[in-house]
Amino acid sequence: MSRVCQVTRKGTRAGNTIARKGLSKQSGGVGLNTTGVTKRKFKVNTQTKRIWVPELKTHVRVKLSARALKTISKNGPYSVLLKAGLIKPVKKQA
Repeated sequence: MSRVCQVTRKGTRAGNTIARKGLSKQSGGVGLNTTGVTKRKFKVNTQTKRIWVPELKTHVRVKLSARALKTISKNGPYSVLLKAGLIKPVKKQA
């Protein structure tokens, strides 16, 4: 399974690291010069969690980023997972 959050849909992103060398202008040099650009990956901090949803009276297993975990603790699991489309709405009992 890929490293993608099921709530926020965030995944691995590509970027660069920039290597710089040189003496600063303040110290009498010509400033920092870029000497190399290397590709790198920014990975999402994903964790598989088993979350209790009181409205459904059941556990739901989801792969979440740390940011989504904070969102669930703030807004509640039912509303967040419902908005993400991971659970179905509760039917009202007549």
